[in-house]
Amino acid sequence: MKKHIPNLITLLNLFSGLVALLFASQNNLEWAAYFVFLGIFLDFFDGLAARWLKAQSAIGLELDSLADLVTSGVVPGIVMFQLLNNISVDWGDLEFLQNLQNINYLPFIGLLIPLAAAYRLAKFNVDERQDHDFLGLPTPAMALLILSLPLIKKYTQFEWASYMVNDKVFLISITLIGSLLMISELPMFSLKFKNFSWRKHLLQIIFLFVVLILLILFQVAAIPLIILLYIILSVGMWLFDK
Repeated sequence: MKKHIPNLITLLNLFSGLVALLFASQNNLEWAAYFVFLGIFLDFFDGLAARWLKAQSAIGLELDSLADLVTSGVVPGIVMFQLLNNISVDWGDLEFLQNLQNINYLPFIGLLIPLAAAYRLAKFNVDERQDHDFLGLPTPAMALLILSLPLIKKYTQFEWASYMVNDKVFLISITLIGSLLMISELPMFSLKFKNFSWRKHLLQIIFLFVVLILLILFQVAAIPLIILLYIILSVGMWLFDK
């Protein structure tokens, strides 16, 4: 019986992603964000449960990737599509674009996110180098970044954050850069704690401490800063180890 518990948690992650997908397709991005956050929370614990119960399996690995593709890939792509679709595009006096006025092609850039996520997850499943740390930006980190944007748009009191999420250049930039980072070979540290040695996990401890401070100071607007910090620390770790 216990061997099915991790897979059940993974299926709950997938269920959360499917519900988030329904909300995102209806442009209800706030509730889409909440269910993606729930799915990522469950994704963190299915691996822990598998290790604690010694119930790791090949099926569990594949199921986890399928759930992540929906929760941390497809949903962020649809959310980015909706965010870009909600921003009006002025083509100006460019005559050859006048016939395109009734169709906004810009939001389709957001669909690069699930494509990159699918490639990254497939690569992760066959890449034996990613036993502890990661190569490329993890899909949950990208999902947290994207799903924080509609919450920032609705709740933040910081003008700099509100300006960014309403700027199409910013949205396109994080879509392109984030997608490239997901499929890159850039080493990224993991937040998995395999033992209780603080010296071996000093980077993770410092990161979590700074995360707590940022969340206290900036609330939901801290999430993009946290992801940026994660990338910077990972790059620093990579340069230090070279």
